[in-house]
Amino acid sequence: MGRDWEGLHGLDLFKSLPDNIPMKPGSVRTSIDVPRELHRRLRELAARKGCSARQLILASIERAVQTELTRPRRRLNLDPPLIPPAGRCIDLTNEQIYELIELP
Repeated sequence: MGRDWEGLHGLDLFKSLPDNIPMKPGSVRTSIDVPRELHRRLRELAARKGCSARQLILASIERAVQTELTRPRRRLNLDPPLIPPAGRCIDLTNEQIYELIELP
């Protein structure tokens, strides 16, 4: 007559079955609101690629984060200089500079 609830440790009886699937250690559950049309296209793409929408979303986030971290920073262009020189301009060639500086 009674149910055997001993095997249900850790389950939330008020959640749907997919919500009761334990998360992987080190994971964080989050939710976002996705426009209906975008969600439809996401599911279609996942079906065409033979993977889940979750896998597509995680791969896209990983690419976005990796791109941001590995994107080379633009070098600062100092031509013309940011601050105009004050005083006289000294016109020296590399050879003249090397003659004035003792290199080891």
